[in-house]
Amino acid sequence: MNWQDRLIALAIVVAWGFNFVVIKWGVVGVPPFLLGALRFSAAAGIGLLFVRRPALPWRWLLIYGLTMGLGQFACLFSAVKLGMPAGLASIVLQSSAFFTLLIGRLWLHEHFTRWQLGGLIVGGSGLYLIGGLGAAGIPPAGFLLTLCAAGSWAVSNVVVRRIVRAGYKPEMLGLVVWSSLAPILPFFALSALFESSAIHWQQVVSGKSLFAIAYLALIATLFGYGQWSKLLSRHAANVVAPYSLLAPLVGVLSAALVLGERLSFWQLVGGVVLIGGLVVNMLGPRLLALLRRPALGRA
Repeated sequence: MNWQDRLIALAIVVAWGFNFVVIKWGVVGVPPFLLGALRFSAAAGIGLLFVRRPALPWRWLLIYGLTMGLGQFACLFSAVKLGMPAGLASIVLQSSAFFTLLIGRLWLHEHFTRWQLGGLIVGGSGLYLIGGLGAAGIPPAGFLLTLCAAGSWAVSNVVVRRIVRAGYKPEMLGLVVWSSLAPILPFFALSALFESSAIHWQQVVSGKSLFAIAYLALIATLFGYGQWSKLLSRHAANVVAPYSLLAPLVGVLSAALVLGERLSFWQLVGGVVLIGGLVVNMLGPRLLALLRRPALGRA
């Protein structure tokens, strides 16, 4: 990967990591379901002008949009609204990688490698530390909703695998943009049912709220997924994917600098263990090869 693509990858990671701070700002003035409706309305309204529809049946766009869009962000936005710290949410959401392994095993009958199983055990230990010993200061409902968001994201990942198995090869940006149509009406319906008394339009159209909506739609969605898909078109997935491990680091640092959040000792330890599980899952064989190389050279 050349230095220009490395900079693009880092820019995406910063955009996705800072996304959690923006969500925290957004739910202050906009109730979670309405925020989701406006985010996907903006992403679809702009994206559909420039992005060609992927060659997929509408049912796959609907299923992906409801899992990735409605399920994930209804839970995540609600979790942050209930007090889930933004930095910690950026860490816990990465557990989607482990849920993806479990759901892939149950739905598609995929098998674990020993590295994936090891990463799953390590990552699960990290979640236990965060939700157990590090539970002080975390609203239980917020923690559970963040796990539900990770689970929904994992389902959407498995949906993509199912789409590929069906013989389709969708471009990621097109899939994200066109599937953004699916959650719009459900989000508006949920907002009308549960948030009508909590909506204050003066706050919704405030500068910070409009910035949050624009950031979530344009930067996190269109820029992030657009550039990420271009990187994947130029480089192997195992070269690009490790950069995503930096997103929770950016999330924690930006939440600390901008929002003044601080992780407790056990939350920090649990976060490190969880990310360590991701490293084992994604990079285990490569790291082992690197460790063995000097030993082989000495031999």
